[in-house]
Amino acid sequence: MDVTELFGSNVFGDEVMKNSLPKEVYKSLRKTIDEGEPLDSSIASAVANAMKDWAVKKGATHYTHWFQPLTNLTAEKHDSFIEPSGDKVIMQLTGKSLIVGEPDASSFPSGGTRATAAARGYTAWDPTSPAFVKEGTLYIPTVFVSYTGETLDKKAPLLKSMTALDTQSKRLLKLFGIECRKVSTTVGPEQEYFLIDEDVYLQRKDLILTGRTLFGAPPSRGQELEDHYFGSLKTRISEYMRDLDETLWSYGIFAKTKHNEVAPAQHELAPVFTTTNVAVDDNQLTMELMKKIAQKHHLVCLLHEKPFEGVNGSGKHNNWSLSTDGGLNLLDPGENPENNPRFMLILACVIAAVDKYQGVLRASVASAGNDHRLGANEAPPAIISVYLGDQLGALVDSIVLGRAYVPKKAVPGSIGVPESPIFPIDTTDRNRTSPFAFTGNKFEFRMLGSQASVADPNIVLNTIAAEMFSEAVDALEGAKDFEKACKEYTEKLLKEHHRIIFNYNGYGPEWEPEAERRGLLNNKTTADAVPEFFKRENIDVFVKQGVYTEKEVVARANIALENYIKTINIEALTMAEMAKQDIWPAVNRYIAEICSVVAAKRAVNDSFACKADVAIAEQLSAMNDALADAVKKLEKDLFEMPQGEGPASEKMAHVVVPDMEEVRRLADGMEKLTASDYWPFPTYTDLLYSVK
Repeated sequence: MDVTELFGSNVFGDEVMKNSLPKEVYKSLRKTIDEGEPLDSSIASAVANAMKDWAVKKGATHYTHWFQPLTNLTAEKHDSFIEPSGDKVIMQLTGKSLIVGEPDASSFPSGGTRATAAARGYTAWDPTSPAFVKEGTLYIPTVFVSYTGETLDKKAPLLKSMTALDTQSKRLLKLFGIECRKVSTTVGPEQEYFLIDEDVYLQRKDLILTGRTLFGAPPSRGQELEDHYFGSLKTRISEYMRDLDETLWSYGIFAKTKHNEVAPAQHELAPVFTTTNVAVDDNQLTMELMKKIAQKHHLVCLLHEKPFEGVNGSGKHNNWSLSTDGGLNLLDPGENPENNPRFMLILACVIAAVDKYQGVLRASVASAGNDHRLGANEAPPAIISVYLGDQLGALVDSIVLGRAYVPKKAVPGSIGVPESPIFPIDTTDRNRTSPFAFTGNKFEFRMLGSQASVADPNIVLNTIAAEMFSEAVDALEGAKDFEKACKEYTEKLLKEHHRIIFNYNGYGPEWEPEAERRGLLNNKTTADAVPEFFKRENIDVFVKQGVYTEKEVVARANIALENYIKTINIEALTMAEMAKQDIWPAVNRYIAEICSVVAAKRAVNDSFACKADVAIAEQLSAMNDALADAVKKLEKDLFEMPQGEGPASEKMAHVVVPDMEEVRRLADGMEKLTASDYWPFPTYTDLLYSVK
């Protein structure tokens, strides 16, 4: 296999466009893609025809406007290319069909912006993200808006946030005498996931209905030996990963790194950085293909943030950077950051943005699944903070605290073995406990859950950075002594927002009280985090930067809370059902078996041998009765749910979830005491170690 020939073979990419479009049409389309110029609708027919011809040669018979509604998933409606021509048909894709589609908008989440009876919505082509052919259909990436103009998707606000950041970044660069056509954010979202055997999966109702195990005692061996991380790949896993890589490459997705992650059955895939909106599309397609390709190998890919209690959950690290079309990375500190005023101003603006808007940044990654993961030993805490590392941390401290700054330079290192080469030691270590860590020439936002859309946090990051760049330009434009004014403004931002910088262990017991002393938010649940979107200052920043209307901000917050309530409700109902229909009867059968054994022993006067059996039976009986009571309380609390997303989400987070934890505690305790032949579904050992 020639990977260079395979790569992008299913994508209507630049080379295909250049070869299939008239020269002027190609040039016009490239200006739209590269410079953000408005699309010239007169070229649509030529592009549509070329796209159709290429797709048909690839075996396509249909096309679809592929969009991202507010569900964290993608949506598609397939139309065939056929058009009547007498008593025959022709294959056709018109310019209008390329540019605009009309799916039903009433059945997608709208957060109250649309009534159920108001059904009309529109999809509009996003030419900046390439079309592709998959399974006999031409996929055309689009945005999704309502009849009244509100955005109903994640792509449109993302593109708006990228435009806002582009606009404000160019204003800022102009102060330093730098002109460019475009400033873009780039993202490389690492993707963690679990792979388990399909046959075992199908025996777990909780995994099928909720994506995570609601019950499961810890196995005798978990991840404590730390032997799975970067370990050799099992044969079935290796074959799956190879199949996945080749498929992703055919869609032009830069799948680069693959390895075993920390937990048993856990793995990771990391792509090369690309422009943010393309990275978002790529990640949505990646998650879909991960699941489909797993089925081919009789595996199931789990993307839930915490499918298994007691071992690491899965995240999606969002590596965010900012570059000009000429290749200048605006987050590159250079050899001497202390003498780089442009970088220091941009750094100060990003730090200020993260501090000032920490609430919505945390809310952008809030979900029922991620609540289980944040703050555990594989994920950062729910408190937003910024890690700068030794070099930049010392530089910022010198500015804020008035200390002398001693530059730290990279030095060569060696492990002391003569045959080992000399290697460069970085100027700083990494901090895996930090939610927002500077890692050389980018920031790594580590709080995303593994099944989340990458769009949400990047909309927030782009918007709040654009806002702080805008404020900086407003303050510095027209300054008589720009160099002095820039230095003073940078120092002002760093001093005002120094509290958000934390270069130490985010898992340490001292961090929560220290964060509280600093006045940082600690919103541990989705119910606590999402209401940050309702705050006036947070609504205003989106409106000012043209990313959302006020109505759209409120709608997205309502949808997030509604989704949280529904998710917990489904989990709680599934848990109650499994407890009543599976666990409670299974334990009773085992108790009955023990009792029959005890009766047989007593019949031959072997009373001494009965003591252990009786003790286990009595313990299980008491725990099973307690389980029944705990399930009754859970069902009662679910039934007595208050009206409104706010109160209902609060009750889910602070009443129902603790109820579920108690049901699980009792059930998992009984699993350890019940004979394996009686336990009604596969255990954690079966789930985590069945793939060979």
